[in-house]
Amino acid sequence: MKQQGLFIAGKWTMTPEKISVLNKATGEVAAYVSVAGETEVTAAVDAAEAAYKTRKLEPYQRYEILLTASLLLREKRDEMAKLLCAEVGKPYKEAFAEVGRAAQTLMLSAEEAKRLQGDMVPLAGAPGCGNRLAFTLRVPVGIVCAITPFNFPLNLACHKIGPALAAGNAVVYKPATATPLTAVKLCEVFAEAGLPDGYLNLLTGPGGRLGELLVREARIGCYSFTGSPAVGKQLLKDVGMRKVALELGSNSANIVHHDAILQTAAETCVRQAFANAGQVCISCQRVYVHRSVYEDFCAKATAYAKTLKLGDPLDPNTDIGPMISEAEAARAHAWVEEAAQQGARVLVGGKRNGAWFEPTILTQVTPAMKVSCQEVFAPIFSIVPYDEIGEAIALVNNSMYGLQAGVFTNSVDVAYRCAREIEVGGVIINDGATFRTDNMPYGGIKDSGIGKEGPEYAIKEMTEEKLVVFNLA
Repeated sequence: MKQQGLFIAGKWTMTPEKISVLNKATGEVAAYVSVAGETEVTAAVDAAEAAYKTRKLEPYQRYEILLTASLLLREKRDEMAKLLCAEVGKPYKEAFAEVGRAAQTLMLSAEEAKRLQGDMVPLAGAPGCGNRLAFTLRVPVGIVCAITPFNFPLNLACHKIGPALAAGNAVVYKPATATPLTAVKLCEVFAEAGLPDGYLNLLTGPGGRLGELLVREARIGCYSFTGSPAVGKQLLKDVGMRKVALELGSNSANIVHHDAILQTAAETCVRQAFANAGQVCISCQRVYVHRSVYEDFCAKATAYAKTLKLGDPLDPNTDIGPMISEAEAARAHAWVEEAAQQGARVLVGGKRNGAWFEPTILTQVTPAMKVSCQEVFAPIFSIVPYDEIGEAIALVNNSMYGLQAGVFTNSVDVAYRCAREIEVGGVIINDGATFRTDNMPYGGIKDSGIGKEGPEYAIKEMTEEKLVVFNLA
């Protein structure tokens, strides 16, 4: 079994300390990765600083490198997908789709590298300024620290690294401890694409230890983090006046009104609740259904859920693989058991076998239950009836989170009211809360985070706006 090193200044570096990376389906060790310490963190930031200051890349050069990396990912799609199956436990068809999305994210970033621009400022319209010309420039922050989660380790890394490089920054990259192998391959892809040494540096190891070292590095100008609200809040507190973009948790809700196409809504909610074993920030977790169609919706959702297959992630027929760990599956099972003891009813699922957790649908759930008010991050969702749309909107908004919400209705009035009144970063009409394309602005409010992803929007988080004024007198 191979030991993978750290990628610093274009070279692979081994350290004495290592941690194992498990195949999530078999429990066997897939590889070992080196663990970075203070020396390696300093070396990575040194390399990023040197690259940024001494080897400037013109926008078109960035475009070419990112485009080449995108094309290389497409060439390696099967290999990368199988690696995701192993280290995440993601079914092959979902893993294959993630690699395709990652390639698209890099292509979008490449295009944005050519479009970097500021704005004209109509300064001449101010008294006594008729002879002045003003405009803004977008300038890179210098070094971006990209910290990524386990659930989409490839595409979410590309959502940070792609825009950071497109903007002209160098990157220090810290992947999730459970899923560092695709990070290694991604660094190899960028090296093959011609990215100069030092522009991308990989540090692996425990998040708590490395996180403390990284936030102490004053030379880092921006932190882009996807993960838990607790860690995100601490990061925000620790980095002070530097730029931070946070994509945090959610317990995403969907509203199914009485005029919705019920079969479509039911199947969409089921698919989006159980994709990646429910380990998705915008996974469908709460579904509020108009009482007049509630029983029918429950029946349709339950019937569809029973058709899904749990199994080997490499089997092309598998719909749901294992969760990231047996401990997380046990935690999800405990939450369902607790909800049942508090009065919830299990329509389907609810059982665990090691790291596999059956797709589970609950009813008679109250807002105070963990499966409703906290982020379940497991293949579990709840169906709750409502009587009028204002009640449904209030139920959706009764949350510490505000990432995305879905609304199924054929009423323009209902759709527009939901768009105005639901307190989230994105309202998706006639699709579920889990809908996302890689070019859209993606981000939430409340405890779901600050800032936006999507290459065009992430670049704004990773640059500073500089004003330039010419006195033409």
